[in-house]
Amino acid sequence: MEMKRMTGGNLRAAGYDAARRVLVVELNAGTFEYDGVTADTWRRLASASSPWSFFRDNIDEEYPAKRIR
Repeated sequence: MEMKRMTGGNLRAAGYDAARRVLVVELNAGTFEYDGVTADTWRRLASASSPWSFFRDNIDEEYPAKRIR
């Protein structure tokens, strides 16, 4: 999976697997997988002027996550 570098807050990078609908997010605290994320949500995160705010408001509390690193 290709990871896109992101800045702001604790967010370092993110990548999306459309076939599995899984978002992988690399934070300062570790790397997490979020299941069930739609392609539209990924597009909105990837193009957000403030990816950290978008992540906190629309992904972190909305989708189940598991730590992978």
